[in-house]
Amino acid sequence: MNRTVVIGSVAAGLLVGLGAVGLLGRRGGAPVAQANAPGQSAAVAATAPPSLGGQADELMLAARTRGADQAPIVIYEVSDFQCPFCRQFWAETLPALEREYIKTGKVRLTFINFPIPQLHANAQAAHEVAMCAAQQDKFWRMHDLLYQHQGAWAGLPDPGPYFLGLADSARADRKGLETCLGGGRIRQLVQGEAQASWNAGVRSTPSFIVQGLLMAGTAPIGQLRPILDSIYAARTEKR
Repeated sequence: MNRTVVIGSVAAGLLVGLGAVGLLGRRGGAPVAQANAPGQSAAVAATAPPSLGGQADELMLAARTRGADQAPIVIYEVSDFQCPFCRQFWAETLPALEREYIKTGKVRLTFINFPIPQLHANAQAAHEVAMCAAQQDKFWRMHDLLYQHQGAWAGLPDPGPYFLGLADSARADRKGLETCLGGGRIRQLVQGEAQASWNAGVRSTPSFIVQGLLMAGTAPIGQLRPILDSIYAARTEKR
């Protein structure tokens, strides 16, 4: 979605669903299908409860989170690596968000997997390699490489070799990535996470859950800044 739509406040539920994904991975359940997931439209999503306990480690949330643990604003970025508008957010908004809000301790950002294979044939594989990189604490390096080279891999009939070729640039162990990708657990995690987001109400990428507020669209920094500044002022006044 190329425009930004503020949907409104939403109910808790997204990471409750992600907790179920952790249980699914342990029990070896079948991957969750996304046959009903359409592409770029706005809908209501859900925020997360404060903690998943030990399941957070299984979901590798820390490896795909930027910012201070005690940051007063929490943002969940729900994204698809093959989505051109998600790449636009990465290229245009994320650098300013990092500089003005994440590095200054105001915002903590967590990436949530939402590949839409009906629109983006190679998205699922891209998310899987990113999550395998997360096992090596290289998620953000792979994240950046996937968006940087999106045009090179998006149309490939088999993007797997290309993704493994990014291992050196991501400073990840290639054999470790191959082992991870062949195990099946990461596929279940990504599919289950996308299904949990869908169940919570997410319908488009990129979407952002900002302190209980759903924003659908590329979220230019000029639109995001007054929202974050207002939330930050309100939350720090209470301290």
